[in-house]
Amino acid sequence: MNLNLKAVKIVEELILKKSELKVGFTELENGCKIVDCGIKYEGSLEAGRLYTLACLGGVADVQLGEIDYGDFSMKEVVVATEYPLIACLSSQKAGWNIKGDGFFALGSGPARILAKKPKDTYEKIGYSEKSEKAVLALECSKYPPAEVCDEIANACNVAPENLYILVARTASLTGTIQISARALETCLYKMDHLGLNLKSVVRGKGSAPVPPIVGGDSKMMGITNDMIIYGARVYLESEEDIDIKKVPSNSSPAYGKPFEEIFKEAGYDFYKINPAIFAPAEVTLKNLKTGKTRKAGEVNIGVLKKSIGV
Repeated sequence: MNLNLKAVKIVEELILKKSELKVGFTELENGCKIVDCGIKYEGSLEAGRLYTLACLGGVADVQLGEIDYGDFSMKEVVVATEYPLIACLSSQKAGWNIKGDGFFALGSGPARILAKKPKDTYEKIGYSEKSEKAVLALECSKYPPAEVCDEIANACNVAPENLYILVARTASLTGTIQISARALETCLYKMDHLGLNLKSVVRGKGSAPVPPIVGGDSKMMGITNDMIIYGARVYLESEEDIDIKKVPSNSSPAYGKPFEEIFKEAGYDFYKINPAIFAPAEVTLKNLKTGKTRKAGEVNIGVLKKSIGV
């Protein structure tokens, strides 16, 4: 199993079908390949699905549908995997801060495995791989410059011409899909933060609504967080019983307001926000040995409606 090589095949499909999927393809002067899924190009539902699948290193199933809340509805993204820690924490997690001259982005995808970003994640999970090709996904509003791509390639120990970078801004169709697709990842990250035994989790499924684009990147940052905090549902299967009552977002004292308000009250400083809020709305865990099921949290339709203005 090699997540980078699996992701390369997904990116090659995006490139091959670029017109159909409404994405763009550019090669920088150093040979790095940029696939634009939501900056200069509109993107599409399928582009968002494939972008998400590449972030997960190809070891998950990603499906799009519609979720009905009675008097309003939204698109929904569902992620299921038999490799939750590898797919979500080793690959999908936005664990690499990419910086350059006038450029900043959060990096997701299996290239993180090659660069070990951050190192403690791979020490804890115990997963590594080698690959001559690497795939990284960036949430950003402009293309990374060649010198930044050179640094990424060097960190991954691959040639720049073998580096594939997917890009999409937050306020894009692809951007909203790939963020809402992080329900399971966010749950596992919260469980790790609480010191719960992640290695007992053998499979997982997460779903969350995909919001309409009703503003720019800053506004959509708040709304996409709300989709996880107030709308995400996660189902886990574990080889042992785990007390999940503190995992959902309602364990945070900041719970109950749209994230835009929470962020404003924190003086627009993420580090001043109670970290317990960064979690799915609802979590269900099944103990495979006993058949016992635990459930905690619930979807908050009222805040979802307030968030998107319906």
